[in-house]
Amino acid sequence: MPVKTSHRWLAAGAAGLAAALAVSVAPFAWAAGGLTASLVKTSTWPGGYGADYVLTNGGATAVTTWTVEFDLPTGTSVSNSWSSVRTQDGQHYRFTNVGYNGTIAPGGSESFGFNVSGAGNPTNCTVNGDPCAGGGPAPTTTAAPTTPAPTTPPPTTPPPTTAPPGTTVNVSTAAQLQAALAAAAPGQTIQLAAGTYRGPFVTTRAGTAASRITLTGPRGAVLVNDGPTGTGPGCPAPTAGWDSGYGLWLFDAPHWNLTGFTVAESKKGIVLDNSHHVTIDGVYVHHTEDEAVHFRRSSADGIIRNSVITDTGLAQPGYGEGVYLGSAQSNFGCHGNSGGMDRSDRVQVLNNRIGPRVTAEHVDIKEGTEGGVIRGNTFDGQGISGTNSGDSWIDAKGNGYLVEGNTGTFRAPGTFANGYETHNLLTGYGCGNVWRGNTSDLGGVGRYAVYVSSTSKCPANPNVVHASNTVTNAVGGLTNIAVTP
Repeated sequence: MPVKTSHRWLAAGAAGLAAALAVSVAPFAWAAGGLTASLVKTSTWPGGYGADYVLTNGGATAVTTWTVEFDLPTGTSVSNSWSSVRTQDGQHYRFTNVGYNGTIAPGGSESFGFNVSGAGNPTNCTVNGDPCAGGGPAPTTTAAPTTPAPTTPPPTTPPPTTAPPGTTVNVSTAAQLQAALAAAAPGQTIQLAAGTYRGPFVTTRAGTAASRITLTGPRGAVLVNDGPTGTGPGCPAPTAGWDSGYGLWLFDAPHWNLTGFTVAESKKGIVLDNSHHVTIDGVYVHHTEDEAVHFRRSSADGIIRNSVITDTGLAQPGYGEGVYLGSAQSNFGCHGNSGGMDRSDRVQVLNNRIGPRVTAEHVDIKEGTEGGVIRGNTFDGQGISGTNSGDSWIDAKGNGYLVEGNTGTFRAPGTFANGYETHNLLTGYGCGNVWRGNTSDLGGVGRYAVYVSSTSKCPANPNVVHASNTVTNAVGGLTNIAVTP
């Protein structure tokens, strides 16, 4: 395997990203005891919206568990949720923390999110049983006396060699990060300090549904892999003496949270292999030789949201996808671990900014995958190469994807055919996908906002393009098939 040429792009493109990641905060904030619950609407689309609740502890003691309850009006419902355990009784919803986000230190915050079908907002909110809109215990008019700090600080317990589950592991060097990834346990948080981390970063440690593992850090914590080096196995797997060149690699490592940090100057950015239920939130991936983020080898039920991807395909433009879901049929021999196929199903791509200079598809949906959601993203097609058929924002070769509320643009330079395309590379796939409420500007170059390559191959499960989609500057128009109201 050839050795990758090292790059130095970290100084470019790091500024100005805060605005790209900003979300609109809906005017709902309620207090209950020491907690504040703020509803943050992350995206809206015709017929629904996505939102997070941000819980902030304004009290003097840690909160170790939380429950948020609210009602939705008739005709409005929660369609899915994450980072919480959801139960429902009619129109009443109850969300409790999962293992990794139950404890909130004084001044700290945690969050969970959900998507809503319908336009109604939550009402009758409570946090830990207290009325969210007031009516809980009234605050005292006299502040409690402050306990003076002890003259001598309490002794500090030396950190154990291996951190126990539920602890925070602080790292500031590449060696510390590699050790933390190798020893990660359910419930742990690995906290990155700002700085550049160079080397291969891989984990094979699994979290659980109740106790996820979190890797988190600020935007200035940058993971760089100058590999690949050595000789790898026939199919990619962590192997002694071989560096894959991936910026961050999760292999057989489900139930992780990856939040906030940057991956750059690597062969591939973030690669998930057989790592289901992974949430990627607020990361920045840029200057990769191939794709930026890959859900591979049946890494199902994942989420990538609120993230930024630019400058991919620096060595192989045709393989510079922004988000890659599944594997091509030709790679099922390596990655087809679910009935001979790569079933990286039900992945949600939400509220990301992808492009410019993403040289292949911004989201490449591979044959054999099903049931994902692509919502609320901004696609900037400037710099798309057209190489290896990478000439659209999304190429849907899987089944049953909902593509809605996205905004796509194209401006030169680049090679651009259509905004969204479907293809039928595997019998029975490339069908049943739905486009709704998307806004497309094809720059006077693209033919159709949505181009369906075949209707005869999906007779019982057709692709659907709704009239709520809009297009400007198109050579052909909205779509090449009949529009559904």
